[in-house]
Amino acid sequence: MSLADRIRERVQRELPSLTELRRELHQHPEIGYEEVRTAERIRRELDAAGVKHADGLAGGTGTLAHLPGGTDGDAAIALRTDIDALPMDDHGSQPWKSRVEGRAHACGHDGHTTIAIGAARVLAALSRETRLPNPVTILFQPAEEGGNGGDRMVRDGALDGRVIGPKVGQIYGLHGWPSLPLGTVASRSGPMLAAAEAFEIQVRGLGGHAAVPHLARDPVVAASAIVQNLQAIVSRAVRPFDAAVISVTSFHAGTAFNVIPEHADLRGTIRWFHQDVGTLLHDRMQACVQETARALGTEATLRFMSRTPVTSNHPAAVDRFDRVARAALGPTRVVEFGDPVMGAEDFAFYGQQVPACFFALGLDQPAAPCPPLHHPTFDFRDEALATGIETMVHLAVSDRKLGTTA
Repeated sequence: MSLADRIRERVQRELPSLTELRRELHQHPEIGYEEVRTAERIRRELDAAGVKHADGLAGGTGTLAHLPGGTDGDAAIALRTDIDALPMDDHGSQPWKSRVEGRAHACGHDGHTTIAIGAARVLAALSRETRLPNPVTILFQPAEEGGNGGDRMVRDGALDGRVIGPKVGQIYGLHGWPSLPLGTVASRSGPMLAAAEAFEIQVRGLGGHAAVPHLARDPVVAASAIVQNLQAIVSRAVRPFDAAVISVTSFHAGTAFNVIPEHADLRGTIRWFHQDVGTLLHDRMQACVQETARALGTEATLRFMSRTPVTSNHPAAVDRFDRVARAALGPTRVVEFGDPVMGAEDFAFYGQQVPACFFALGLDQPAAPCPPLHHPTFDFRDEALATGIETMVHLAVSDRKLGTTA
């Protein structure tokens, strides 16, 4: 039996229990840096598979697993997954919907985690038959959703050999992709996902009775004007050929229908690919927020936080991914990714240290279209688990040489 056949047979053997695990994780979502139950579940799975691991990374819930292989001095091939959920409600109808109010795996990290555990099981089984051709490190990372857990994993030594196993020489990560056909994978060289930064705006006015607004300075009106004026920055200050996004996603003010409040609070995100565009967004937003507030008799402060860099794939790592995936899955299942998208991923922090390839895993079925990511009814497709596991395992055990692309 060929190695590919052995991998596929092992994946199929593990699928029933992995499907149950994925649904269990979906029922118990935990947000960034609070993934205590999830981390414990991951570690039990690694113990059961006989995979050594180091715990307590990135604030406590990060786990680094390692399987020996190759020869002395070989750098490890790393596989990375994210384990956190989102602070939102699950509106799905499936029996395994979230049991935790205000928490949902609406970005598919339950599926990503299951794929990484599945890869660990398969690799452990292969290693009991023969030594793996490459050392393999698996990163179970917390707080991808805005918490920059990837940055903390890097700073805690997940890539440099200080924790477990040798240093990492190349790294691969995946994300479920609702717009790609089920059973396919895709990637691209260079920028794939945007840089992102969160922001908060506080508008301070003078409260009063809603019946006499001229005696107050209304922060709701000022904040509403700020939301509108911010949209003109991308449409009128950014070159049409440069991609940028400003999205206000949260607006909170007031407690009663007849009271003008003292302040209004806004939150949101900005996205860009080129740093000069990011700098322009910063400068124009500061001016817009302060001047709009002043014009309406209020004051405002703008604070930026939690920046994630551009996710840019190393061309040689993408070349290797393409060759390995085509050989493992067949050429028709490796499809074109297309243009970069404005979503962000803290997988970017790994790519700043070692050659990295982030790739998309198709989830869409024509007969049952997949809801978009972060939608309250999103649920990772169990039918995609096998493709994800096979691809990750083959990336771990195939010829380690990167392509010749500079």
